[in-house]
Amino acid sequence: MRRYVIKPLAQAVGVLWAAYTVSFLVLQYLPGDPVSAMAGAGADSGQIDPAQLAALRHQYGFDKPVPVQYADHLGRAVLGDFGDSVSTGRPVTSTLAEALPQTLQLTGAALLLAVLLGGGLAVVATCTTRRWLRQLLLSLPPLGVSVPTFWVGLMLVELFSFRVRLFPAFGNDGLRGLVLPALTLAVPTGALVAQVLAKSLFTALDQAYVETARAKGAGRLRIHLRHALRNASLPALTIVGLLAGQLIAGSVVVETVFSRDGLGRVTAAAVTVQDIPLVQGVVVFGALIFVAANLLVDLVYPLLDPRIVVAAGRKVSPV
Repeated sequence: MRRYVIKPLAQAVGVLWAAYTVSFLVLQYLPGDPVSAMAGAGADSGQIDPAQLAALRHQYGFDKPVPVQYADHLGRAVLGDFGDSVSTGRPVTSTLAEALPQTLQLTGAALLLAVLLGGGLAVVATCTTRRWLRQLLLSLPPLGVSVPTFWVGLMLVELFSFRVRLFPAFGNDGLRGLVLPALTLAVPTGALVAQVLAKSLFTALDQAYVETARAKGAGRLRIHLRHALRNASLPALTIVGLLAGQLIAGSVVVETVFSRDGLGRVTAAAVTVQDIPLVQGVVVFGALIFVAANLLVDLVYPLLDPRIVVAAGRKVSPV
């Protein structure tokens, strides 16, 4: 079990380092000057006292060579210090901590809805004996994946806010204000879960152990839920782990459409003014969510199939 856990941990550290390094290099070589933007000069830094600009660059370390900046910022980031926001002057960690609860609430609700809706659709589609119903249900996931997220959000607002007036269209208005944004994020995610789980269920239902269960008199629903679903859920669980990080990225669009406070709006504002420390903090946090979700998935695997740990512990014999 120790060998099985060490490898994902090492990969998680590598992903975090790569996310920080790539974001640092990309932001460093983007056109524009964040210090000039902060000072109010925009694209023409000549309108501001050069001494003032030089003092600001020195304050934020932008006057140092890029390798020195990278080593300095990386050393502080390892300790959880991403510096101060260029646009607001506040610590990046404080800014993220304030926006984090709303975004986690949104992405958590969206992930729960995606698993319930996608998993339920896949189980019903593979369990039903009516061919027309199976074909109808299996045609929904490709449609859900192909539809843009912002379009889903706008249609939900038009239908359930402006016409039916059931949910608020904008803001962070408690549970009612969470329904439409979470559903917007859940549609493409749930569609992917349904696609993968349905395919895995069809494969599992063709296995010999399912025929044995049928021969023993097990009903169709019992075979689905007790025998096939446990083995078929492994690929779908992998997809859920991968999509957990993407939900953070999707929150940028959804929080903008629904005018919600959270990491999405913080990210959009930081990118607009080229706030390098704040953008890097958001990128690393998104990577952290991604690796944490995948590490959790790796730890859940042995509970569903103990053979995974046994296989990981075997040493490959030389040929």
